[in-house]
Amino acid sequence: MNPAENHTNTRTVTNNASGRTFQARPDETVLAAALRQGIMLPYSCRNGTCASCKCRLVSGRVEYPFNPPAALEEDDLAEGAILACQAVAAGDLEIEAGEIEQVADIPVRTLPTRVEQIDELTPDVRRLRLKPPKGKRLQFLAGQYMDVLLPGGKRRAFSIASSPSRDEFIELHVRYVEGGGFTGHVFDGMQPGEILRMEGPLGMFFVRLGSPRPILMMGGGTGFAPLKAMIEDLIHAGDDRPITLYWGVRTEKDLYAKGLIDEFAEQHPDFRFVPVLSEPDADWSGRAGFVHNALLEDYPDLSAFEIYMSGPPAMVHAARKEFLAHGGSEDHLHYDSFDFAPDVPPADMP
Repeated sequence: MNPAENHTNTRTVTNNASGRTFQARPDETVLAAALRQGIMLPYSCRNGTCASCKCRLVSGRVEYPFNPPAALEEDDLAEGAILACQAVAAGDLEIEAGEIEQVADIPVRTLPTRVEQIDELTPDVRRLRLKPPKGKRLQFLAGQYMDVLLPGGKRRAFSIASSPSRDEFIELHVRYVEGGGFTGHVFDGMQPGEILRMEGPLGMFFVRLGSPRPILMMGGGTGFAPLKAMIEDLIHAGDDRPITLYWGVRTEKDLYAKGLIDEFAEQHPDFRFVPVLSEPDADWSGRAGFVHNALLEDYPDLSAFEIYMSGPPAMVHAARKEFLAHGGSEDHLHYDSFDFAPDVPPADMP
């Protein structure tokens, strides 16, 4: 405990699951306070929409001054669930929350990166390849994300699409967002050589290389990006567990990495790809509809799998509920949820 925290305005938060305690300021969330003191509670979106940070309130009271806990349903609230990314302690708290040690020793850094390459993947998706400073290799786990730091304290989060084994550049997949200042700049004004300030790595979405379970992956739109990094990392590690990738997009032209996915099938001994279109053309002969429904049609019992999913909150929320109802386990269901939203300042991070 930091002696500087010992004053009357702080609240003591005790995690009964681990026995650890930390101090929370009156103006910071439970998650921000924990991360500031090196306690790695699970999180992803940081805006209350994904439920990655859901934990149980044992005693005490919390408030939600920044964003409402949109990811909590009535049953969650009745069982005492809170969202650590938005909950502010109104007094001392006791909670029960998982802690993730694998990312604890990876430092979060702020560093300048140079835009080396801009590629058009589709009319509304660009690939950025960013070069870190010489000798400043970024340490991260496949699946994590970074924030682009913008003027006025604003930031935009993007999953790292490149594998940790490829340290010469950082790859991002950027979808155009109407009204998004940064994404508008990427599409209309960004040039090679521009410098971007980045902070990361962030998030608890990462591939579990030590698990023996076969792998199911599901991405929506540019939610493919962190899954791409995971697959590359698994191949690099020589992990030969079966991998099935479901990728949900609107039309066939939105499958912007089909050539790369064909390479995955050549490089991995047991890799299967299932594209799912929500707005297919008449000549499409593959799967159509919601991507999570396609996965469940093929795998109605999920109890044996390690599952990774990434994409818009609506997709992740619907899939999480269905996957848990079909035998999926909270311990083996990993997800990253993000809004395609205009640039906003962070409400809860130090």
